[in-house]
Amino acid sequence: QVQLVESGGGLVQAGGSLRLSCAASGSILRIVAMGWYRQAPGKERELVAAITSGGSTNYADSAKGRFTISRDTAKNTVYLQMNSLKPDDTAVYYCAALRVGVADWGQGTQVTVSS
Repeated sequence: QVQLVESGGGLVQAGGSLRLSCAASGSILRIVAMGWYRQAPGKERELVAAITSGGSTNYADSAKGRFTISRDTAKNTVYLQMNSLKPDDTAVYYCAALRVGVADWGQGTQVTVSS
């Protein structure tokens, strides 16, 4: 099992920036990819960005050009740098660690963007 602890959420004005962090522990050698998802009230959880163990990245169209996913392998931590935030980015952001056939989730961190 992989344990994930997210941090970095908060309240920010439109146009501002936040950086989310996700620290992983446990069976980290079995992780094949890590990702950031978000869920807004009344909506389904959606992928925001992902990074594979090989370093390849993938972004939702809504995140392209504004968000950057990165990792620090020495710290077993994945980051999501979010710039030019919009009110539509308001959601609970979850970190996920993907192993073969299994996904582990963090507890989520709230991001609120005011207009």
